[in-house]
Amino acid sequence: MTSGKYGDSRAVDLSDWGRPIARFFAKNLKNTSVSVLMVTHFHLLASIFCAWLITQEMIIEGCIVLVIKGVIDAIDGELARIRERPSHVGRYWDTIADTIGLILVMYAFGIYLDWSHFLTGGVIMAVLFQYSLFNHFSVRARIIGAGDTTSRVDEKICPTAQPWENQKHVNFLHKIYLIGFSWQDEIINFIAGKGSEDLSFELTMSSLLGYGVQSLLILALAVSTNIGLIDELIFQINGIIMLLVLLRSRI
Repeated sequence: MTSGKYGDSRAVDLSDWGRPIARFFAKNLKNTSVSVLMVTHFHLLASIFCAWLITQEMIIEGCIVLVIKGVIDAIDGELARIRERPSHVGRYWDTIADTIGLILVMYAFGIYLDWSHFLTGGVIMAVLFQYSLFNHFSVRARIIGAGDTTSRVDEKICPTAQPWENQKHVNFLHKIYLIGFSWQDEIINFIAGKGSEDLSFELTMSSLLGYGVQSLLILALAVSTNIGLIDELIFQINGIIMLLVLLRSRI
């Protein structure tokens, strides 16, 4: 497996702008006792702190933490790559922690913007599908470009634990993943096409829906006092991007 996330692929992950920063911290953590899971725990705590700031109407501060959290979120993957210890436990827990954080942050925005429960639920579902679409092509691009099979587009079959992880832990988190996320994977797998040869268009465009880009756009809305437009960003602009990616994947 090559050291690059996508190997020699021409695909550009626009949402991965924080990777050099994450790699810097990961290199400094390589020979410490800090585990990959500890980093994941920390970025979940950052999500909780971000949600709290938003409910306290500290919107810009909360959105700054949102951006920082994205960089922290990239450290665990980089640390696993640098140590050459890919982990199924880390992969599942990272997704679960990301989703918990996303729900908390969007719920906090709903409170601040006085959204109805229906709108808040709709925003959360839309973001989950947008992230799932990006993750779908990201996983496929990593397999094609770097031979990284830690993540799969179909997670129905529980993987065999790596020598450095416990199979019981993998089994437990795999069950949680199936309950919470397999339905998203199945829907995205059904509507997404074969795609271009190296998925460069699909990954590059869908990366606009990734956390890195979206957190910057949300911060821009906060700084410009237009945070009330966040639902339009998610439903309209992101919706158009999703449509373009799906259409291209089937041409």
